[in-house]
Amino acid sequence: MTMTAFALMRGDAANPFDDFATNDSLPVSSGRRRRERDIPPLSPRKETARVVAIVVCVLSGAFFLQLTVIGSFQARAAQRQAFDRFRERLAFGTAPTSGADEEGHLLALGTPIALLEIPALGLKQIIGEGTTAGVLLDGPGHERDTVFPGQFGTSVIMGRRAGFGGAFSDIGSLKAGDDLNFTTAQGTFVYEVVGVRREGDVIPAVPAGSARLILATAGGSAFVPNGVLRVDANLVGTPVVGVTPPFRSSNLPARERVMHNDTSTLWVLAFWLQVLLLFALAAIWAWHRWGHIQAWIVFFPTLLFVGLAVSGEAARLLPNLL
Repeated sequence: MTMTAFALMRGDAANPFDDFATNDSLPVSSGRRRRERDIPPLSPRKETARVVAIVVCVLSGAFFLQLTVIGSFQARAAQRQAFDRFRERLAFGTAPTSGADEEGHLLALGTPIALLEIPALGLKQIIGEGTTAGVLLDGPGHERDTVFPGQFGTSVIMGRRAGFGGAFSDIGSLKAGDDLNFTTAQGTFVYEVVGVRREGDVIPAVPAGSARLILATAGGSAFVPNGVLRVDANLVGTPVVGVTPPFRSSNLPARERVMHNDTSTLWVLAFWLQVLLLFALAAIWAWHRWGHIQAWIVFFPTLLFVGLAVSGEAARLLPNLL
């Protein structure tokens, strides 16, 4: 009889199978169970703080991406679609010449009305009808209480300074004598820049028999506006006759004025915020139940997608010229 067997009979030695007698020593689950015992559960207040932190981080990152990278790609895609639509309507003779159709119905916001080309900046943009924050997400817009480009009177075109591609980011560098070329259903028109005007500057006079066009965007630095920057240009040649705009400056909706936001889709923003909150709670649950890596793999793409949806709607709450 060996010494080990003799010791076991006397009870002097520990049972070599004792290491497998408890669950703590199981190689598969011991580490996980030990960690669960060692880490105390968070209080409801700390759990709430964790959810809030996740939501804030997702929204901050998604909003930055929406304003810069993703918003720029979206604006380019929208411009390509608008260019195709406008070219087709020009070919069929159905492009609009006023803010209302033949039956008196207002054009839908964002309807392509003109093509703007600025050779000095290498800029080519389709102009949409209306100047809400939503319209200007896709490119410059035409202020609906003014005439169309090329017609008698004053036409105002607004564009963003920095966000969503920043179509008008460089118009402040235009010089007197630079050309602005517009193509509409009534033909091609050339405007000559008179100068760049900021808040408080004197408005240059319009020569008799001519027409005025104003490009407007936010002044100051990229995302810290300081008033409105305007570029004044006079039509070269004779203006064409147009239809009286459907709005006057006195009854133009507030959301279409310079540096105003658009609150018409707040309900959509509220919906996506609720979806984001639900997914954040689900991510916290998965964090504890599945493990950290599994929770990240499953919920990071979902939270990012929902965050971008939230930030896209929140962008409408920014001033329309940013």
